[in-house]
Amino acid sequence: MADERNLRPPFVGKFRFKIGDLEIGQFTEVTGLAVSIDVEELPEGGQNAYTHKLLGRMRWPNIVFKRGLTNSDALFTWLAGFSGAGLTGKQNKVVPTTGSISVLYQTGKPYRTWSLTGVKPIKWTGPRLAASSRDLAIEELEVCHSGFTVTTP
Repeated sequence: MADERNLRPPFVGKFRFKIGDLEIGQFTEVTGLAVSIDVEELPEGGQNAYTHKLLGRMRWPNIVFKRGLTNSDALFTWLAGFSGAGLTGKQNKVVPTTGSISVLYQTGKPYRTWSLTGVKPIKWTGPRLAASSRDLAIEELEVCHSGFTVTTP
């Protein structure tokens, strides 16, 4: 049987977000999957036409996930571990964890996965509720992280 990867490219609208083994779900939009590297310019002494460019720290922007409201509690199960005394009523220690974002084939198999390190939730925004609105109920999750690696199964 031919390799699925060579037959059809993946559809970018089908992807999954997991924290460890907990599947948070599929989202309709993910932004912030990027990395940038600081560059320090150091002029060459006596050579006016040349500047050294020295690489510095890598910077990983926050990742924002958006989706229509679902009846899954997986997101709040994960958030409860970071809540202090907010959602669960008991004190919890904030421990960064690993996560992954996978672009999926139509069959549900991963095409490419970004494994995130040190993932922590920093913001959740619920849907705007208005009786006069005909808009979809959208929730938004923002996470920070300490970097990622890329794998292609």
